[in-house]
Amino acid sequence: MKFNIQMLTGRIDVIRTALSHLQEISKVSKEDFLKDYRYPASAETFLRHCLEAIFDIGRHILAKTGKVRLTHEYKDIARGLGKSGVISKALMNKLLEMAGYRNRIVHFYHEITDEEIYHILKNDLSDIKRFIEEIGKFMKKYADRENN
Repeated sequence: MKFNIQMLTGRIDVIRTALSHLQEISKVSKEDFLKDYRYPASAETFLRHCLEAIFDIGRHILAKTGKVRLTHEYKDIARGLGKSGVISKALMNKLLEMAGYRNRIVHFYHEITDEEIYHILKNDLSDIKRFIEEIGKFMKKYADRENN
């Protein structure tokens, strides 16, 4: 099993950059966030970048480990990562929520509200950070096995 480390680290960099921007936007007051259309639009874009990169990483890991049937369904990717031990069950449950939200952003974008995006900024960014941490631990274990 050979992972494309360049692809994985590139996607992690995308997540880190977008997460940094999201954290900066999250410092804006709710009143200012809702008043200026640029804040919700930017936040939605950065959130979508995070979600796409998360599921790209997950799909790649599942494809290379062969532990779970390869899928393009985002919720199946979340389940596969959790069931194969790549991520914790708690994070798997959060990724299941993220998968649903990713689909809403892409397919039901007209239903997403600025208040909803603000709520995510204030309450859910730690889940994205936790994904980076857990994938990092998985990749370290993989690298240690490859070097021994």
